[in-house]
Amino acid sequence: MILRCGIFFLVICSISAQTNYDFKTVITNAKQRVFPALVFVKPIVEVFYSGKAQRQQVFGSGVIISADGYVVTNNHVAENAKSIKCVLSDKRQVPAKIIGLDKETDLALLKLDLPENTTLPFAKFGNSNLIEEGQFVMAMGSPFGFSRSISFGIISYTRRYLREGPYNLWIQTDAAINPGNSGGPLVDDTGNIIGINTLGARANNIAFSIPANTVKEVIAILKEKGQVTRTWTGITFQALRDYSKEVIINADAGVLVASVDQNSPAKDAGIQTGDIILECNNQKIMGIYMEDLPATRAFFAKLPNKSIADIKIRRGDKTMHIKMHLRPKGKIKGDNFECDRWDMTVKGINKFSSPNMAFFREKGVYIQGVQYVGNAQSSHFLMGDIILQIDGENIDSLEKIKTIYEKSLNRPDSEKKLLFKLFRQGLPYYLVLDYRRDFKEIEGQ
Repeated sequence: MILRCGIFFLVICSISAQTNYDFKTVITNAKQRVFPALVFVKPIVEVFYSGKAQRQQVFGSGVIISADGYVVTNNHVAENAKSIKCVLSDKRQVPAKIIGLDKETDLALLKLDLPENTTLPFAKFGNSNLIEEGQFVMAMGSPFGFSRSISFGIISYTRRYLREGPYNLWIQTDAAINPGNSGGPLVDDTGNIIGINTLGARANNIAFSIPANTVKEVIAILKEKGQVTRTWTGITFQALRDYSKEVIINADAGVLVASVDQNSPAKDAGIQTGDIILECNNQKIMGIYMEDLPATRAFFAKLPNKSIADIKIRRGDKTMHIKMHLRPKGKIKGDNFECDRWDMTVKGINKFSSPNMAFFREKGVYIQGVQYVGNAQSSHFLMGDIILQIDGENIDSLEKIKTIYEKSLNRPDSEKKLLFKLFRQGLPYYLVLDYRRDFKEIEGQ
């Protein structure tokens, strides 16, 4: 504690020497520039894990970035929202609509629903490429559902690699970021946004923010198109010198192919695990260290969809060129559906959000939740079961489940039974779903 206080003292002394501001003035000036633009975000989200569709109130933070009411927050705050209300600095509660979501950078863009010609206070982005370790920062937001607050600290590291962000590095800070701070701004001593707070403390005094330059790039796309479309190669990249895994390859350029997905553009092109990709379309590829991987992934993700990429690789002692036909990544999560009378919820299998399921069945449906107490539970269905067939009919999509479910409701009560073929723990498994009882009517008696 004494050491940390000493560090803060040195930081503040440095700020004061450079700007002739004292500690109180620095915080006050930053607060005056950003606090009026802080937003308390209150989505009502729909979740399916309990075996039925439920709506819950969640809380998060956001920041107004334009006078006409655009708000930046996190995707995990706004995702699955059925409605969103935001509390402004003047205590007004106003509805907001989702302009766009990007799950892979965990960013969302909202628009406040206010009368035309309404002018709001807003905060400005700084240049996150210019930040340095030891720099004084403030995390602003609404932790634990409080209206607004400030915590302060320093930047611990400017280029932290985390698996949670495939396309960006992270700003690591010791400023307190707690539940509810998600989506709020990380602010420098001049009052500019240098990051969006996303990941709370993993340990004492460790939290992470998305760099402002990444935020600006993604938000511009969301504002124009509503979504970020990325190219899919099917390659899992690995650094040439990954000390955490004791992988050390003597090379000054390139990136290692750690694995190749089945039925992917890379697999079809003949790229193999262990290849070193040296160039793509005459652009040198740098993936020497883990910190290089987000930029490498982003480069391939931005290649034009449905184009042909010229890949230069090294395989053993040979160097060769391979043509790869690129495809769009498409949806990165499966859709949900509530089978109300069956007392279960199901979800479409997606190779990005449910890769373990997709390993066994590339297209299909699995049980996301089983209601306790209910027909599925009493018939011994389990969360995670992959549905292969229902009464002999193959299940390869959520639409097929919806059709069968709607037809099943029209059966006479005496015939409300279905034979399911499931995939459970690596083996086929047969169960009869008996849904003759309506548990909701039973509970209401």
